[in-house]
Amino acid sequence: MNMNGAEFVRRAKRYARNAGLEFRFDRSEGKGSHGRLYLGGKATFVKRSEIGRGLLAAMLKELGIGKEDF
Repeated sequence: MNMNGAEFVRRAKRYARNAGLEFRFDRSEGKGSHGRLYLGGKATFVKRSEIGRGLLAAMLKELGIGKEDF
């Protein structure tokens, strides 16, 4: 499953709302086209362009989210 950064942020926000977790996305904390996404007590960097399978899996792992839950 490939997606772009904006879609990842939307899905992470929905996941946080359903799980009762704090959500925050800060564009100013990343370099270039990246931003920092906070979910609960965990965080990851998100790029605006296409996110491939490997990077998606790594980002979900950093946030502690299973692929099937996302």
